[in-house]
Amino acid sequence: MSVYVFGHTTPDSDSIVGAISLAYLKNQISNEEYIPSRQGEISPETKFILDKFNGDLPFLKTSYAGEKVYIVDTTDLALLPKDIKDATVVGVVDHHKLGDLTTSTPLECWIRPVGCSNTIIKEMYDHYRVEIPKQIAGMMMCAIMSDTVIFKSPTCTKVDIKAVEELASIAGVNDYKALGMEMFIVKSAVEGASADELIKRDYKVFDMGDEKVGVGQLEVVDLSVFDDKKEMLLEQMKKIKEQNHLHSIILLLTDILKEGSLLLYVGDDESLIEKAFGKKLEDKEVWLDGVLSRKKQIIPFLQPLFEK
Repeated sequence: MSVYVFGHTTPDSDSIVGAISLAYLKNQISNEEYIPSRQGEISPETKFILDKFNGDLPFLKTSYAGEKVYIVDTTDLALLPKDIKDATVVGVVDHHKLGDLTTSTPLECWIRPVGCSNTIIKEMYDHYRVEIPKQIAGMMMCAIMSDTVIFKSPTCTKVDIKAVEELASIAGVNDYKALGMEMFIVKSAVEGASADELIKRDYKVFDMGDEKVGVGQLEVVDLSVFDDKKEMLLEQMKKIKEQNHLHSIILLLTDILKEGSLLLYVGDDESLIEKAFGKKLEDKEVWLDGVLSRKKQIIPFLQPLFEK
């Protein structure tokens, strides 16, 4: 029986590349066939990575009832297929906090507090002494640089940097930081994309107490690309909030050169932002200096406010 490998609902580069890199590894050491798949459409950044290293796009699959699955980059039910409880989870690789996924059978579990799931998968290759193909090494390198914002994110560790250096050597990339900037320039492209596409390019819904909060993030090299788009984004955020019965929706417009984020908020209680970050919203926005990580600098400050 085949095992499907996939990441979260709105896939980013880590979850797509993670599905590819993990499936290849498991196919070298297992008697079962591991197949990379995805739950949603890929971003321009992920397409850039696949094109750069001749990677095959995992096929789209949104239902996994009765299947064996190996999950990458999340353990949150809100980010998994609706029928995940009817699948058999054989393994998890993740670098986030533990979510609410439970299993009925024992599973392989690799969870580490590093900047990217592909960093953990690199450690798995090393552990099993499996050689990483050149094209997969290049994709893994880019995924790590994406998740760590080219090492600027507070989630980045020495382990991530070491992994990138070793993967760059395998992939034959001499200046990986220059490639990282090229990748983020592609990621910054917003022209022609709808407000809904932009918000959901890197978007997750989090269970907070009895409420649900949507948090999206767009990382760019120049925040001015949003100057004439903020109203459009706020209007669409309001629609998404109402359609999905969310308490709040947040969009982080992250400037990787200025190393901070403009937070846009649509929700039922603006005072939450002031309580969480010590700053008041003005016209539904506030600049958060030094904030680059949703995982480490946003969610941990919001979550406790909903659980009191």
